[in-house]
Amino acid sequence: MYLKKVDGPRSVTLADGTVMTQADLPPASTRRWVASRKAAVVRGVAYGLIPQKDALSRYRISEDEFHEWVKAVSEHGEDALKATTLQKYRQP
Repeated sequence: MYLKKVDGPRSVTLADGTVMTQADLPPASTRRWVASRKAAVVRGVAYGLIPQKDALSRYRISEDEFHEWVKAVSEHGEDALKATTLQKYRQP
């Protein structure tokens, strides 16, 4: 069996006991950002699966945008990442 060399850990254990691997991250070619993909990137960075700097360059997102994702998840949960409910969670 051949294992591809990757920087950092191959997998991490999340707070709920599930295991997240590099394969659970969205592909680098992602253009359509649904809530589940955004949440996977946020979890990957939060648990040390991928460094934030690498995530920003891999997915071509700005630091401000990423911090908005983190803020939305921390304040309102993963549902706040959905584009259809964005206005519900925005500050007036």
